[in-house]
Amino acid sequence: MKTLPGTNTAPFDQDRHLQAPPGWTVTVWARVPGARLLAWTPDGRLLVSRPKSGDVVELVPGQGDAAPAQHTLVSGLNQPHGLAFEPGATEPGAVKLFVAESDQVDSFTYQAGAVSDKQVVVDGLPDAKSPELHGAYAHALKSVTAGPDGALYVSIGSTGNISAEDREAGPQRAAILRVPPGGGEASVFARGVRNGTGLAVDPSGAVWTAVNNRDNIGYPHEGDDHGKVVQSYVNDHPLEPLAKLTQGRDLGWPYCNPDPDLNAGDRAYTQRPFLRDVQTNADGSKLNCATLPPIEQGMGAHSAPLGLSFATSPGLAGQYGPGALVGIHGSWNRNPPRAPEVSFFAWRDGTLGPQQTLLTGFQLDNGSRWGRPVMAVQGPDKALYVSDDLAGAVYRVAMR
Repeated sequence: MKTLPGTNTAPFDQDRHLQAPPGWTVTVWARVPGARLLAWTPDGRLLVSRPKSGDVVELVPGQGDAAPAQHTLVSGLNQPHGLAFEPGATEPGAVKLFVAESDQVDSFTYQAGAVSDKQVVVDGLPDAKSPELHGAYAHALKSVTAGPDGALYVSIGSTGNISAEDREAGPQRAAILRVPPGGGEASVFARGVRNGTGLAVDPSGAVWTAVNNRDNIGYPHEGDDHGKVVQSYVNDHPLEPLAKLTQGRDLGWPYCNPDPDLNAGDRAYTQRPFLRDVQTNADGSKLNCATLPPIEQGMGAHSAPLGLSFATSPGLAGQYGPGALVGIHGSWNRNPPRAPEVSFFAWRDGTLGPQQTLLTGFQLDNGSRWGRPVMAVQGPDKALYVSDDLAGAVYRVAMR
């Protein structure tokens, strides 16, 4: 892996090896501590959110092998995470930039590397400071995307692993909220979404989410282990959904889980149905799981998908074409741990195909990690740019 001048401090002070598709190269393009979600500006600058620092950093590409220049675009924010531009913002000029803080979504006027005219689009979002939560909120970071009609979609994570009260809270948690074009009161667009950090609009204009699903699921089958937390079962259950959202869709959490099992020993993640959660909905009285539409696509349990983006036509170079990119952060409670990677899902006939590994090697053979990718986006130059919050880096991945 190549490093640009000034980028070779730890963990890149020793050889690091990433596996990319044949003919692709990986470069440590920039060092940005705590780099999370990404968005390209209409005038060709890469924005990087940094929740822990409370700011959004702007990277201006340099010439040749020069590392990009870095500037703080906006600071003093409350855990800024999701970034989105207004629909159709493809040419330089004054455009709206949306930034999701932990307790609100802001709009700014962006132009030529500067922002102005901050306005709050939606406020009162739950976070650890919400009095009713008493400081306990596991998924405070918010994501945001803009639909083709100008509506905003905001991901509100669950309070905890199986905090069922989130489904009836106000504003509802474990949900995707919709803000009408031009602003107004946010309403629930989809519910039962435990932590839909990945949030993006596909080429047809539909909203998709990549979800961190629940942990420590009980064993659902009859026998001595019924209802118990069995590590060998937890390792692969439930799958992590990659779902197309429509108004009113329910992804089942915490009462129904998408089932990755085809039959004994076989697993698949396409069009998978839901099963009752034996710990929260054993008799099906909380939610009839059979009425929920199957999950379009998915990933292995505890993948921890974070950033989601779409590479549109012509898409990625080589054999890939258009499709979805997902930053897989890697498991915390799987044994052996599921490795971080950047995944690709081909866009074909109006839907997404199965998961393909695009970039891997962040995890060593002993299970330790030197990097954890968060998000991948395609740049104006058609290369991929990948944020890594553990290594504090942004990588550029391109064909030779």
